[in-house]
Amino acid sequence: MSAHRSFFLDEDLHDYVLAHTTPADEVRRSLTDATAALGPWARMQVADDQAALLSTLVAAVRPSLAVEVGTFTGSSSLAIARALPLGGRLLCCDVSDEWTAIAREHWAAAGVDDRIDLVIAPARETLRGLPDDAVVDFAFVDADKTGYLAYYEELVPRLSPHGILAIDNVLWSGRVLDPTADDDDTEALRVLNDRIVADDRVEVVMLSVGDGLTLVRRV
Repeated sequence: MSAHRSFFLDEDLHDYVLAHTTPADEVRRSLTDATAALGPWARMQVADDQAALLSTLVAAVRPSLAVEVGTFTGSSSLAIARALPLGGRLLCCDVSDEWTAIAREHWAAAGVDDRIDLVIAPARETLRGLPDDAVVDFAFVDADKTGYLAYYEELVPRLSPHGILAIDNVLWSGRVLDPTADDDDTEALRVLNDRIVADDRVEVVMLSVGDGLTLVRRV
């Protein structure tokens, strides 16, 4: 099984989906290869169809400010940045200089590095440090699972009326339904999923793209 594919698709359906999705270009293929060289860590890269979905959402929303929590080697940020409108900015929050160095290389190769602001620091600190009047039009969260609820609570009040918050790994390879799975990450995702669907500030749809992707908008 590919490390960067939608978990809930079998091989034939996965191939069919990609055959009917705009294909990855040379920069994205290079980034996929560079990420694969990291070994087991490569599983953290977003699926190809998920990256295409992120680009489509961003192109539709046309954000002035987009935020990414958890950049890794830059696959999702590349997809987001490429779809930004003229003048749009992407704030990337991560704690790894090593992994984001791969991202920086490929952002530059794609010609989008000038619209990305990367902050190496705990994401909650970065989000809390935003100006009080900063409005987020699009956000993507794909970082430490035990921090998801905190990131959600920081981002929802900042979402614009047309804004979208996308949260990755919400199905966690199906472990959210496994009664024997009681690790911290799985429990954190269960709590988050229950919190979002009960939150009267938002509307939510959970998709089986990638490892589960939740889309949230304010109402």
